[in-house]
Amino acid sequence: MKQTINFRYVALADEIQKNIMEGVFAPGEKLPSLRKLRTHLGLSVSTIHQAYIELEKRGRVEAREKSGFYVMALETSPLGKPPREKEDARPSRVKVNELAQTILSDLQSDKILQLGAAMPSKELMPIKQLSRIMKSIPMEELEGCMANYDLCAGFIGLREALAKRMLGYAWVTPDDIITTNGCLEAVSLCLRAVASPGDTILVESPVFHCFLQLIEDLNMYVVELPGCSDTGIDPIRFETAVSSNRIKACLLNPNFQNPLGSVISIENKEAILAIANAWRIPIIEDDIYGDLYFGDKRPSTFKSMDTQGLVLYCSSFSKTLAPGLRTGWTIPGRFRDQVIRIKLNTQLSTPNINHRIVSRFLDAGAYDRHLRKLRNQIKNQASAMAMAVANHFPADTQTTFPKGGMFIWIALNKKIDAMIIYQRAYEQNISILPGVICSSSDRYRNCLRINCGFKWSPRLEQGISLLGRLIKEEYKKNALPVE
Repeated sequence: MKQTINFRYVALADEIQKNIMEGVFAPGEKLPSLRKLRTHLGLSVSTIHQAYIELEKRGRVEAREKSGFYVMALETSPLGKPPREKEDARPSRVKVNELAQTILSDLQSDKILQLGAAMPSKELMPIKQLSRIMKSIPMEELEGCMANYDLCAGFIGLREALAKRMLGYAWVTPDDIITTNGCLEAVSLCLRAVASPGDTILVESPVFHCFLQLIEDLNMYVVELPGCSDTGIDPIRFETAVSSNRIKACLLNPNFQNPLGSVISIENKEAILAIANAWRIPIIEDDIYGDLYFGDKRPSTFKSMDTQGLVLYCSSFSKTLAPGLRTGWTIPGRFRDQVIRIKLNTQLSTPNINHRIVSRFLDAGAYDRHLRKLRNQIKNQASAMAMAVANHFPADTQTTFPKGGMFIWIALNKKIDAMIIYQRAYEQNISILPGVICSSSDRYRNCLRINCGFKWSPRLEQGISLLGRLIKEEYKKNALPVE
């Protein structure tokens, strides 16, 4: 009799786990109560409870006191991980702007399912809270903002709030901070401050396409150093690259890298920074996804270890609060004067009404509460996306699973051209980001990036299913197995 009971709870656990992996129960969703499942299945409460305990041991569900059992988010990819690309760390010209502009202009329609975007959905943003703050600003203060230029360094209230927030991962004062219109402008100012046309910039590959577009527009060369989908760039390979090339600056995204989602460990960050310091090479650090960690602790930054002033830290609230507020900042270390001069000569100052809204939000302590909820939502969405990809894409698909940020990087069979998938998906009102624009060397043609920033929904599930079908059709055209 005991063996029969054991078989029942194990079989039930297996069935529920299968439903979880197939998306019947989404990450973060509460499982049916013991009594409800007893009525539905005709099994004892004890057997159902044992099944839930078994799922908890497997890491599929978690028990919440006085609440029930909930589906846990994934910790790793349900599919194999993409391998690190072979190295070819030689300077090259960048030519991605024309292709990138074509792709990005195709993504502006509201009818498009934005799987290729790099942003969270508005439902996850505290828009109503920010609107209330905006309405609460006294009219005299607003009139003063509109009638005057602010300091070139930016609104002092925001810089003070940022300095307080950054305690522990960047030891700075308000005077060290310069506000910008988003993170990309911060990166642009810093890149222009440390390098000139004809210089060579080292990046991790695959790389955020806008970095390549910026480097191309500034008439600079790029060295691409392939990164690992888990740990990013390797210090030994980094040292080989900088000793073999005249690297003027490094442009790195060490925490939840776009598009791989990788995190460089604290030990590797220390080693990379030591090498850069030895060669007197500035590191422009893009930490825009640093607050979107899924674990218990925020990852360290290069800036927190910077003793030479060679790290130019950049970030913004575009991925966590509201993209339209265009509130970014940089901490450029010893290059502060150069960044101030370039900003002064190009825009004089940043609009400070938006920055006053953000500073009030930070001062009220609302940001950390919002972040806790946002991180959990995006983690669950990433899990749902990863499971949907595993269910609908060909069996040999390889994917990353980030420990933060909002992207899944997908590698298809080498015979598949993701640009064809992009074009066919766009005809069906679905956007993806083809991997070919994440390199200047025609790498990653079989890869694509998918955004996990949108709330999981039947429309998203249908979109992934349709995308999987289009990919499988391309597999069949190339005589490749799909199962």
